[in-house]
Order: sequence, then structure tokens, then C-alpha cells
Amino acid sequence: MSQLFAIGADLVAIVLLTFAVYFPRHHRRDLVAAFLTVNIGVLAAATVLGSSSIGAGLGLGLFGVLSIIRLRSDEIAQVDLAYYFAALALGLLSGLGSSVGPITYALMALVVAALLIGDHPRVLRRYRQQTVQLGVAFTDEDTLRAHLEMLLGARVVHVGIKHLDLVNDTTLAEVRYVVSSAPVSHASSPAHERVGVA
Repeated sequence: MSQLFAIGADLVAIVLLTFAVYFPRHHRRDLVAAFLTVNIGVLAAATVLGSSSIGAGLGLGLFGVLSIIRLRSDEIAQVDLAYYFAALALGLLSGLGSSVGPITYALMALVVAALLIGDHPRVLRRYRQQTVQLGVAFTDEDTLRAHLEMLLGARVVHVGIKHLDLVNDTTLAEVRYVVSSAPVSHASSPAHERVGVA
């Protein structure tokens, strides 16, 4: 009976995580199906492994196969990976526990709460990360940082050059910055410069 309660708690947790936390914030319909399927699939596999006499070697092999599956179709953000991991963790907590008790339910609630708080729009809301392509080749990082601060109207906290093309005079940079509360004006940018954000 405790296993049925655990399965019910898992379903409630994954529905809350997917439809009440993730989708209203990120609006990716494709990942809704992925999170639900990953969670229920892991729950089913973990329940079978936890309630039968299958050897530990086979169980470890199964989860080893799960761990090497790559998400090759689309580039996925770190926050989406966090939701994937949460869906996996909820399924494992519900399925592998031989004696499900208050600790299991508390851990499931903690997984949901971690993303509810950590991915909240108000947490560190002034911090941004962009990949910026510039129509100028910058070989000096300090000059690049100053130029990006002028373009973005923000304080750059980290900049990394991902690609420098001296022939075509372009720079592809990953920049992390803190926006100010004042509106940003780009009127001072050179007319010939190409700025693209990916």
C-alpha cells in the first residue's frame, strides 16, 4: 500500500513540477512530454527493479544505459537539464524505496521546492547570459569587455571569446552581465557593427 501512495505522490509531484512550475515559466511544450515520459518510465523501471529478484548487476546496467542517453536533437539549456534530473529523481525516489515513508515524501517535496525557488524569475533576475556576435575582431579581452558594457548598458561580470575570425573581422563571445534598472540605449553603437544574440 505504501508503494501505491508513493506512486501517487510521484504523479502529483511531476504534474506540479511540469505544469505549475516549468511550463508557465519556459513555455516549451516539447519538454512537457519529455519530463512526464522520463519520470513515469524511470518510476516503472525502478518499481520493477525494487520489487523483484532481478540482480543488482542488471539494475546497474539498465541505469548505466539510461545515463548515456544524449539529447541530440536540440541544444538544451542547463535549466532544462535541471528539470530532467528532477523528473528522474522523483521517479527513483518513488520506485526504488522498499519502505516508503515520510522521508521519501519530504525528499520529493524538496526536489520540487528546489526548482520552484531556484528557477523563480525573481531570483537573481538582473543577471543575464547571452552569446553575442560582433562585427569587430577583438583580440584583447579588456577592450571586448568595455565594448560589451557600452553596447549592453550593463556591468559585464564574465566574458569568454568562443570564436575569433581575423579574416572576416568578427568575434563570437559568451557574456554574463548584470542589467541596471535604467533603460538601455543603443544609439551610441557604430552603424557598421553587426550585433547578433543567440
